Amino acid sequence: MDEGFRLWANPSSPHAEGRKARSLLEGARERIKAMLGWDGELIFTSGASEAAALALHHAKVRDFAMSTVEHTAMLWFENDYDDAVEVGIDGGVLANSLEECVWAEHKKTKTGRAAECNRRLIGVQHLNSETGNRQDISAMAEIVHNGLGYLITDCSQSAAKFALPKEADFAIFAAHKFGGPIGVGALLVKDFAMLAPTGGQERGYRPGTENLPGVLGMAEALNASGYPYLAADVLEPFDGLAEECRKLGGTWLSDRLSDPTPYIRAIAMPNMSATAQVMRFDMAGISISQGSACSSGTMKTSRVLQAMQVEPEIAANTIRVSVGWNTTRAEVERFCEVWLDLARR
Repeated sequence: MDEGFRLWANPSSPHAEGRKARSLLEGARERIKAMLGWDGELIFTSGASEAAALALHHAKVRDFAMSTVEHTAMLWFENDYDDAVEVGIDGGVLANSLEECVWAEHKKTKTGRAAECNRRLIGVQHLNSETGNRQDISAMAEIVHNGLGYLITDCSQSAAKFALPKEADFAIFAAHKFGGPIGVGALLVKDFAMLAPTGGQERGYRPGTENLPGVLGMAEALNASGYPYLAADVLEPFDGLAEECRKLGGTWLSDRLSDPTPYIRAIAMPNMSATAQVMRFDMAGISISQGSACSSGTMKTSRVLQAMQVEPEIAANTIRVSVGWNTTRAEVERFCEVWLDLARR
């Protein structure tokens, strides 16, 4: 980022300094695509929310259908959605519901056949931001593409942690989720033909001067990420906590997920609301959330847990615990210690 600030000039300017900035920008674009294994197009944005808005407003589709466990950023047209892709009690997308949503518009025609004029954009989050459950995007893409639909997947929680689902037509992510700077992200597009241009920068698909320092920081953060994202011993204390949680009458929601992942845990404490837990942990110097971090300030019961048919009394007591690139084992141990102390008291 220091280099980006030092050499900054508007990458769209034709003068020498602008061309130098353009070279840095395009070099970072190609490095990011290579590291993600993406052979389509990449549009730099201010983050995942803008990337989602760009796709939803400009994808060449008739309408949309989103899964019931999507992040709020994917629900720009929520009031206009006629259909929703349902999930099971394990958080996994129900194939029959997805297929119904893909074909809903086609069935309104006389022939009932898939037609490009009735193409739908279907949204399925790769890794859920509240439970850590992972969807089988490859299987979802096959169903969507059979109905000539496009698939957009929110990879905000999975980018740099798991392999990118290359079968998606659109994917979004933000740098700060894997240790990069805030205020920069990207929209991945399989083919620009799927997206209507808006004019301006980024090959005419996104107006606004590119954030060169942020882009360079994002590229370096992605380069610094390895697999696994965190060493196993950092997360190990969670295993003991899960066992104690069950003994104390709590609920370890990973037990019911179709494909639980290690970096986000949803945990219900017996006899203490999530709201009270957030405050108690905060007093202990530990930052957790009720629901996704972006909506936790509302202190409302999670719609993700409601979609999974989690019992209301369990959902009301469920907190979201996530770890970052720099989380230490000592911090995880401290969280487990405080959780057990609160639960036992």
